[in-house]
Amino acid sequence: MSTVPRMSINDVDPNAYRAVLGLQKYVNKSGLDKGLIALVDIRASQLNRCAWCLDMHVAEAREAGIPQRQIDLIAAWEEAGELFTARQQAVLAFTEQVTLISEGGVSDDVWARVRAVFSEEETVQLLMTIATINVWNRMNVTVHNTPPLTTTTD
Repeated sequence: MSTVPRMSINDVDPNAYRAVLGLQKYVNKSGLDKGLIALVDIRASQLNRCAWCLDMHVAEAREAGIPQRQIDLIAAWEEAGELFTARQQAVLAFTEQVTLISEGGVSDDVWARVRAVFSEEETVQLLMTIATINVWNRMNVTVHNTPPLTTTTD
């Protein structure tokens, strides 16, 4: 697959970009823990193969205090035992099933796991967080937006 950027959505139509930023503002103001949001963003971006978003959200996870070991093992969270809390495991399972919705929807088991550790309001906020990162992933992957070659930590 080519990694040459196809276009800048923001340059072509800033209103399209602003529409998604509206969703992102909702997520950022939702009150959800920034670490949980970062886990959602990383796991969905892994599943969607969005390098741009992974690059950004791994850094955000570190800033939110997520231990490097957890960041390293997000893709294998189910095999990581108790390294992830019950809330984190519920978030990751929910993220996977919502992101891969066409593969069977969200199971009753995953729904029950989420509802056991999150309020109704938090559940809606989680769903919106997952939906939002999936929009960003689809935009970036489609236009071949790739991460910068260097970062401020290089």
